[in-house]
Amino acid sequence: MTQATVSPNDSNAVRTILIGTFIVLLAMGTRATFGLFMQPMGLEHNWPREVFSMAFAIQNLVWGVGAIGAGMMADRFGSARTIALCAVLYALGLVGTRLSSSVFDLYMTAGVLIGLGQAGTTFAVILPVIARTVPVASRSTAMGIASAGGSLGQFLVVPTGQLLIDTYQWTGAFWILSVVLAATLPLTWFLRGKPAPSTGPQQSMISAIKQALKHPTFHFLFWGYFVCGFHTAFITLHLPAFVTDSGLNASTGAIAIALIGLFNVFGSFTAGKLGGTHSKKNLLAFIYAMRAFGILWILVMPTTVWVVYVFAGWMGLFWLGTVPLTQGLIAQIYGLRYAATLSGMVFLGHQLGSFSGVYLGGKVQALTGSYDLVWWMGIALALMASALCLPVKEKPLALPLMPTPA
Repeated sequence: MTQATVSPNDSNAVRTILIGTFIVLLAMGTRATFGLFMQPMGLEHNWPREVFSMAFAIQNLVWGVGAIGAGMMADRFGSARTIALCAVLYALGLVGTRLSSSVFDLYMTAGVLIGLGQAGTTFAVILPVIARTVPVASRSTAMGIASAGGSLGQFLVVPTGQLLIDTYQWTGAFWILSVVLAATLPLTWFLRGKPAPSTGPQQSMISAIKQALKHPTFHFLFWGYFVCGFHTAFITLHLPAFVTDSGLNASTGAIAIALIGLFNVFGSFTAGKLGGTHSKKNLLAFIYAMRAFGILWILVMPTTVWVVYVFAGWMGLFWLGTVPLTQGLIAQIYGLRYAATLSGMVFLGHQLGSFSGVYLGGKVQALTGSYDLVWWMGIALALMASALCLPVKEKPLALPLMPTPA
């Protein structure tokens, strides 16, 4: 596959945004259906909830580590190859999950294969592709659109996933979702390219990584993203179970996950739009603080259908709005040359949080019979993340001087 560089003035910017958004939509939407498979798969295989929590935790951890490798691969060899490879792994992971007959099989497929697949078909690789394709003034808005696509996928694919399970059982649903993921392969051709070399001072990948690791802001973003991952993964996997534990039917949980996605279409787009004209760190601090109020609502109110739906709508407004702002800060502060690599490194923080959220959710529920402790942890972490955003330095870093060859 021929790899071409992409300039910010490329006339194909709109096409890149649309295709990138569509791939994120399918990848994130499919991911959001996994909580729906927990009950029917568990009943058939006699697997407790903790098994699925661990599989999902492994998936998130592999996704985070894999995002670093995927980012490096995209920066060095081109984005199309990276996205295509990961789309294949994602589809194979779905097929493998369907065929799993043991807990180990589930961990290797739903955990490892799908985690590797998500590494290159979601934000860490695709948003830098979009960022370098559009003018600087439109960059934050464009990334907001792609992030909104992930939420739209949650809104569209989760109810579709439940319909597929109801119609074709969970086994048939996995086959159909795997075919849909594989169908994205031809689209990756239109996302080919890698960052164009800078006309100014040059910097190696190792130098860029060292510079970022020495910069306190990088660590603030990393741990803020940890909290984002804790919230989103815990809620995505465990909210349907929390709802049924409270005496409501399974469709309420599926609708709630879909509502989070619907409301975040507006939330992500608005965050990206505002990020182009306002302080990104202040917007991030606001988003994390608002999440605390949503979690407090679901914790102290009686669990009724409308309480769950209000919670879903509120959390949806602040769900993935962190993504265009965090990714935008990385591009703004550290530049675009190694944005995919650095995005992958920060995204590891998100996935460590995801691992913690889904694992603790299953463990705490098994030990106490309730998710209350994890909800309270979510509130404390939201306030911590809000505070971590405030000392972020938004000024672009100067490249270190490189020795000139004789």
